[in-house]
Amino acid sequence: MSIRNHRRKLIDALVVVLAAACSKPPEQRTPPVPVQVAPVTQIAAPLTISANGVVEPLQTVAVQAQVGGTLEVVGFHEGDDVQAGQILFRIDARPFEAALRQAQAALARDEAQMQNAQRDAERYKALAEKDYVTKSQADQASSSAASLRATVVADSATVDNAKLNLGYTTIRAPIAGRTGRLLVRQGNLVRPNADPLVVINQLRPILVRFPVVQHDFPALQRRNAQGPVTVRVATADSGRVNESGTLAFLDNAVDSLTGTVTAKARFANQTNLLWPGEYVRATVELSVQANAIAVPTRAVLAGQQGSYVFVIGGDKTAKVRPISVGREVGEMTTIEQGLTAGEQVVVDGQSRLTPNAKVDVKAIAPPANGATPAATQAGGTR
Repeated sequence: MSIRNHRRKLIDALVVVLAAACSKPPEQRTPPVPVQVAPVTQIAAPLTISANGVVEPLQTVAVQAQVGGTLEVVGFHEGDDVQAGQILFRIDARPFEAALRQAQAALARDEAQMQNAQRDAERYKALAEKDYVTKSQADQASSSAASLRATVVADSATVDNAKLNLGYTTIRAPIAGRTGRLLVRQGNLVRPNADPLVVINQLRPILVRFPVVQHDFPALQRRNAQGPVTVRVATADSGRVNESGTLAFLDNAVDSLTGTVTAKARFANQTNLLWPGEYVRATVELSVQANAIAVPTRAVLAGQQGSYVFVIGGDKTAKVRPISVGREVGEMTTIEQGLTAGEQVVVDGQSRLTPNAKVDVKAIAPPANGATPAATQAGGTR
C-alpha cells in the first residue's frame, strides 16, 4: 500500500470521528400529563352561617299523680305516641268515691237545716213586727239561718273538692307526644306531687337550639326583620334532614361568657328524623348570590402567593392562574376574581403538573348541581 493511500484512509477515519463528535443527540419530548378537568360554572351561592346545635322538644311534661293511691291501670306502652286527653293511668278511686258520698250527705243535711232555719227566721221576723217576740229573738233566728247558709257553701266546696280528687284518679295526657320509659309500674302506691310517672316529649313540631356568634348576629337580625328565615340541619352522620325549618326564637341578650346569642328553629319533623338530645349541624340561609363564579373545591390549590388553579387552554397547556377565593358551597368554591365561566380547570392530576406543561384530558367532570344552563354549555371540551 502506498503512503498516499494510507494517508487518505487516515483522513477519512478522522472525518468520520469528527462528524460523530459534532452530531447532536435527538431531542426527547416530554409526554403530556393525564388530567381530569371541570368547567368553571355559575351557581346560586347561598350566604349562610352554621353552628352546632342540639334538638329539643317543643314541650316536655313530667306526668305526676295529684292524689295518692294504688296504681291500678296503665293505659299505654313505653314509647307509645299519645294524644292530648288520652287516659294514661288510673288510681284506685274507691276512697275518693266514698269521700264524695260523705261530702254530698253532709251537704244535704246542712241544706235541710238551712231551709228550716230560713223559715224560722222569716216567722220570727213577722212576729217581731207585731211585738209577739222580741227583736233580739228575731235577730238570733236570722243569724242562725245565715250561719247555716255559710255551712252549705262550705259543704258545696267540699263536694267540689271531692269530685276534683276523684277526677284526679284518672290521669290523662296533657299534651300530644311520645312517652318515655315507665317510671312507676302497675300495683305500686303513688303519692301526690312526688316522682313523675312518665315523661312525654312533643316531637312534632320540634326545636333545634344553636348559638349565633356575636359577629354574625346583626346580619341575622336584619334578615329576620325581612321575613321568615330558613334553617336546615344535618345529623351527626352528615345526613341532611329532608325538610327545612324556620327561625322561631332569638334570645334577648348576648351571653357575655361565650359571646353568642341563643337561637331556636322550628321543624315540622313529620318523619321523626330529629330526636330530642341529638346533636346536629344547623345552617341558616341569610341570602343567595345569583350567578356566582364557582369551581370544584378540589381544583383550588394553596401556594406561597395565595390560592391558584391550573387552567387548560385551547392548546392543551396548563397555565397557573392566581385566584381570589370566596366561600365553600357544598363541593364547590366561589371565585371572586381570576376566572370566568366556561374556562376549564384541572381537578385531578395537579401534583404532576408544572407551569406550561402539556396535558392529556382524560375525563371531564360533570357540572356541579346548581350550575346555570348557560354556564354548563360554556364549559364544554375545548
